[in-house]
Amino acid sequence: MSQQAIVLKIFQFVILLFALSLHEAAHAWMASRLGDQTARMLGRVTLNPIKHIDPFGTLLLPLITLFTSGLLFGWAKPTPVNTRNFKRIVRDDILTTLAGPVSNILTAVASLIALVIIAKTTPIGEAVIKELVVLGMPAPDLMAASPIVSPLVILFYYGIVLNLFLAAFNLLPLPPLDGSHIIRHFLPYNALRMYDSLGMISLFLIFFFGGRVVMIIVGPALEAFNQVLLAL
Repeated sequence: MSQQAIVLKIFQFVILLFALSLHEAAHAWMASRLGDQTARMLGRVTLNPIKHIDPFGTLLLPLITLFTSGLLFGWAKPTPVNTRNFKRIVRDDILTTLAGPVSNILTAVASLIALVIIAKTTPIGEAVIKELVVLGMPAPDLMAASPIVSPLVILFYYGIVLNLFLAAFNLLPLPPLDGSHIIRHFLPYNALRMYDSLGMISLFLIFFFGGRVVMIIVGPALEAFNQVLLAL
């Protein structure tokens, strides 16, 4: 593996760490706003990754998948939420659940705006963006020519990709993902009991089919973002 490839993988890991921290912090912040201070009292309303790290899901697994299969995968420590503290349980629980994926989508959009600004203000930034979108990796000489702009472009571009994937993945309607917290509010009692008991079946579906479904969702969105960048 080339030195450049290793650097790009490290960038991806750093972005994933930030995206996971943002996701959980958004859950905690929204829960606090709606009356449940459980996560806030535990210090979870923060972007400090130390507060959100799951040793296996946030550190070990992402590094293993990144340097073996090339597919970055991981999770953070779930944000504790006590719905009994909400005034309107169903509405407030859904808003708290959506806060995580929405924060990732907004970060992806903010990253796109940052790349547009870079492309409009620096010619080399525009060149790095186009190579990253088309080839997946800027040429080494292009990266060396701009040791400040190139890393920023890479960080913001992976900020788009990883945040879109994280948002879509978490919205899958399978326990224990965020999507399941929304779906369960609309299920009748008997169906809810079956849904909550999926257990290993749900994990099987997530690991073997989740990636394909997420690609179907994220593919068009990422293509739209890329078209904006190439149009610059």
